[in-house]
Amino acid sequence: MTEEALTADDGFDIRLHRSGRTITVPPGETILDMLLDAGVNVSFSCTEGVCGTCETKVIDGIPDHHDTFLTDEEKADNSKVMICCSRSKSPVLTLDL
Repeated sequence: MTEEALTADDGFDIRLHRSGRTITVPPGETILDMLLDAGVNVSFSCTEGVCGTCETKVIDGIPDHHDTFLTDEEKADNSKVMICCSRSKSPVLTLDL
């Protein structure tokens, strides 16, 4: 990726691969909260990144992992993300939703 990585103070967009919708995640908000606010039905439980219920496949982009569920190898692979607590290092994160 040639774009500069985002910081925790930056907002980013979530692109929903199946529907084509784009949802903005502002600083201080979670992917999960913005999806729920937009009426997207997603599974979740702990909201702290420990249970794995909200695991979502990443189609494109680089997640900023804040969970303790994925292994270091899984985090490095960037193919899934815990949407309850993680953010994005790229301006757009495309999820299999």
